[in-house]
Amino acid sequence: MIDLHTHSTASDGQLSPSALVERAASRGVQRLALTDHDTTAGITEARRAAAAYGIELLAGAEISVSWERRTLHVVGLGLDIEQPTLLAGLGRQQAERETRAVSISERLSRIGLEDGLARARSRADGGQITRSHFADLLVADSLARNRQDAFKRYLRPGRPGYRRTVWAGLAEVLDWIHAAGGSAVLAHPFGYGFSGAWRRRMVAAFADAGGDAIEICTGVSSVEQESQSARDARRHTLAGSIGSDFHSPEQFWLDVGRVRALPPNVPPAKHLI
Repeated sequence: MIDLHTHSTASDGQLSPSALVERAASRGVQRLALTDHDTTAGITEARRAAAAYGIELLAGAEISVSWERRTLHVVGLGLDIEQPTLLAGLGRQQAERETRAVSISERLSRIGLEDGLARARSRADGGQITRSHFADLLVADSLARNRQDAFKRYLRPGRPGYRRTVWAGLAEVLDWIHAAGGSAVLAHPFGYGFSGAWRRRMVAAFADAGGDAIEICTGVSSVEQESQSARDARRHTLAGSIGSDFHSPEQFWLDVGRVRALPPNVPPAKHLI
């Protein structure tokens, strides 16, 4: 079993890198990619655990991209985490995330969230602060029913806690990944709320910029969506990848390794071979 898209406490996951590997091993995963948002901070710990459990670990990162005033995610797989170009690029992303966290905290204070930045930093426990940490604080303070409600009411565009973030551009992020010897995969193409026309435009732009693969099977993709992504891959000569996008054991429908195999009519990304 292979899972090429997972998250740990190094970003917005709820398991430490070692606990994530342990869960993957218990579920029969043999090849696992740790792909935290804009960071490879959990890779060293995950590698130690993977060696103990006999799992092949791929160093990865899910990197945020600004494209057409929208945010996309590109998964880098098989990365040299010491490569200077990649390190510099991820450093820029982390600085932007810190600036965003300060701004979100200030905005949410106006609707009654107290000590947001300090508390979010405590929840992150040494990892990066994400919007999910603020969402959990909103729930804890009874300002939202659950994480989904917190995003809907406070953290999406046009809401009180939203702060538009300008990430690196698509071509630049692909350059970072390729400089580090990795493969660039367009993550969850149906996860951005795009119309069909915008999704096709996104896939074409990704392919034209030098992308390598598209994520076809995810923890939430339907068979119909997977068939469409397979057609997009063939149209643009992209390989296919799979990944659960695991964040938390509470989301059992996104559990590690819970993802369908790639359709047979799509060439597999090299890390699936």
